[in-house]
Amino acid sequence: METYYLETDLEKIKTLSILREDENEKFRRYLKNRSVHKTDLLVHQINDQVAPRIDCTACGNCCKELSPYLNKEDLHQLAEATRKSIEDVIAAYTEKDEEGLSFNQMPCVFLAENKCTIYQHRPETCHSFPHLHKPEFTSRLRRVMDNYAICPIIFNVIERMKVEMGFE
Repeated sequence: METYYLETDLEKIKTLSILREDENEKFRRYLKNRSVHKTDLLVHQINDQVAPRIDCTACGNCCKELSPYLNKEDLHQLAEATRKSIEDVIAAYTEKDEEGLSFNQMPCVFLAENKCTIYQHRPETCHSFPHLHKPEFTSRLRRVMDNYAICPIIFNVIERMKVEMGFE
């Protein structure tokens, strides 16, 4: 397995994401025209190399910048973790918009020292973030590219994909 440098400095990632905005939009369009299956294989391969090398607890940026949508099971898990009723969880920690319920505070109220204080009971979206292991990567490109500036894993996977695919 080839080892390569990974960028983890959040300020640098944020700056680079601004500088590479046009390039990333071109890359997103480029990926839309590629084989879904081949793209998934490459994303999964690179993600399997990158993700274990990045310590999410040294970052916690997703919990500071994003708010997951919550499903019924998430609400049950939160109720169990907080020892509150689902109604109290909804009242204390959530807000509703046209897409559903999400946390009402950022950074996440359950984040302490870049660690999730309800880790075993965290919402499914949090559990599977940054979602690069899932199939049909190209169907989620807009969201992935929105998170490029936020998540070092996404940033490094996308940058590595550009190299592997010979994108210019």
